[in-house]
Order: sequence, then structure tokens, then C-alpha cells
Amino acid sequence: MKFLVLAAAAAVGFVSPAFAFQCPADIATIDQAMAARQLSDADRAKVNALREEGARLHAAGSHAQSVQKLAEAKRMLGVQ
Repeated sequence: MKFLVLAAAAAVGFVSPAFAFQCPADIATIDQAMAARQLSDADRAKVNALREEGARLHAAGSHAQSVQKLAEAKRMLGVQ
């Protein structure tokens, strides 16, 4: 049981830094896609809100949650 807990903690420790570097790249991708795409005002507001929430979570150190919010914004924009 201890091994399982230690393995899970180690996995989180190794994955979090990877997410930390992904956030700024995702934000840049969103910014580029927003400039290139025509969106309704409602969709633009939703994507902007998701981008801002992702940036806030990144700054707070919640990188996994940030990546989720940014991924949702990217899906709305049709980018990967």
C-alpha cells in the first residue's frame, strides 16, 4: 500500500512540471487561433473566459486544471 501511494505521488511530481510548460504554449495557440477565426460574440466570450481561467490556474500552480480549461478553449476553436 505504501508503494502505491509513493508511486502515485511520484507520478504527480513528474507530470506537474510537464503541464507547467504546456500552459504557456496552449495560451499562445489560443491567442493565435482567436486572431485567425471568426467567432460569435458569445463563443469569443466563452473562449476568452476559459483562456483567462487557464492562465489564472497556471499562475496559481494548478497546472493540470489549467491544461483542462485551455484544452476546452482549444476545442471550441478547433485547434489541437
